[in-house]
Amino acid sequence: MSGIARIKDMFEGLEGRRAALVTYACGFYPDEGTSRDVVLTMLSSGADAVEIGIPFSDPVMDGPVIENAGRKAIEAGATALKVLGLISKIRERTEKPILIMSYYNPIYRQGLQRFVGLAGDCGVDGLVVPDLPPEEMEPLKDVCDESGIATCAFCSPTSTLDGIASASRMTTGFIYCVSLLGTTGARQTLSDEIPSLIRRARECTTLPLAVGVGISTPEHCREAGKLADAVIVGSALVKLIKEDGSHQGLSELVSEMRGALL
Repeated sequence: MSGIARIKDMFEGLEGRRAALVTYACGFYPDEGTSRDVVLTMLSSGADAVEIGIPFSDPVMDGPVIENAGRKAIEAGATALKVLGLISKIRERTEKPILIMSYYNPIYRQGLQRFVGLAGDCGVDGLVVPDLPPEEMEPLKDVCDESGIATCAFCSPTSTLDGIASASRMTTGFIYCVSLLGTTGARQTLSDEIPSLIRRARECTTLPLAVGVGISTPEHCREAGKLADAVIVGSALVKLIKEDGSHQGLSELVSEMRGALL
């Protein structure tokens, strides 16, 4: 099954029932083995799909929690190719969608054809590239289309209708709707920009809409899930990852978030 098909099947299976829960984990944080266990814990606790981050030295979209996780992952030996190897091991244990969250530089350095080909071989279903605007996505999208890997473009509260339409043209998975202006990180309250953003996005596309950035609690998931087709949770979960390998708190929070979407 192609990555595009696997993601499409997830949304079609949940349509009319609830939003999907997409969780984020940083590859190799705090080390390779622990990060593999973290992803599997998320999936077994109720996540419908997972984004695995490729650590990068200049993570312009990320706040302190994910930035620090990425730095520790690089110290633990993370590279783009090693994270792909990690994903291949995870793919052996799950049929749920696996996406890569990566800045463009690690992809570009490997070469688009090589990186996407390797990603497909390792079981990657989709790419999320936060620093690649829709206006510059076409070369990557063309390569991904050939390999059956989904692309996911971004829109934000400042996106115009034309900008959202451009993101839609570059997307074969879901549109990543950034809920607020600023970097990733857990927040106390849900952004009041979400209803307007989702409403404008619905005017421009029939693709699934996923809300991320600042989604931090089960209640946030419940409220955002009433509007969007998926919620994406990152920093709030990364904060719970312990270097001793105990993931009880992580499992409980993922399960609570999943339950809030019922």
